[in-house]
Amino acid sequence: MQQRRPNPERAEATRSALLAAARTLFVEKGYADTSTPEIVAAAKVTRGALYHHYADKADLFRAVIEREAKAVADEIEASASPDAPPGEALLRGSLAYLEAMSVPGRTRLLLVDGPAVLGPGALAALDEAHAARTLREGLEAALRPPRQEGAFIEALTALLSAAFDRAALAIEAGGDRAAYTAAMIGLVERVTASR
Repeated sequence: MQQRRPNPERAEATRSALLAAARTLFVEKGYADTSTPEIVAAAKVTRGALYHHYADKADLFRAVIEREAKAVADEIEASASPDAPPGEALLRGSLAYLEAMSVPGRTRLLLVDGPAVLGPGALAALDEAHAARTLREGLEAALRPPRQEGAFIEALTALLSAAFDRAALAIEAGGDRAAYTAAMIGLVERVTASR
């Protein structure tokens, strides 16, 4: 006779099934065209289970986006060797961001549907906790001593982050990946060259 899993394991399995099913459907159909009955059917759970773990579809979408944003930041952080010079670490992180954003569906989730559903402010806060944070930390390390204090680094982070996002969108739309990657690396090198 098969033993039932303890409650925390069952809860985690249910959350994982919901997140995986929701991610797939949000990528395939978009947020607006995905219904909660479709999500629970794909996850093989009940609607009650969905609403036990998430307040509504928007809450589930936010969890999917948070998971994607964390995965991007984790890939960026894993790319940098702790003993690499700061400029090299920043370049490796730049390449890792573009690579992480090439995961199918990720660009749509984070850069198209995310801002539309959650609003730019909420998405900016998520980005600040993840990829933008890694970029800011990389810039702070590469530009030591800082040319200017906090406001300069914040502005530079926002501008470079926007450029990285535009590059990811362009690549997703069929743009020349090598050209956009080279352009972003060149941009980062120029920004850090005069340190």
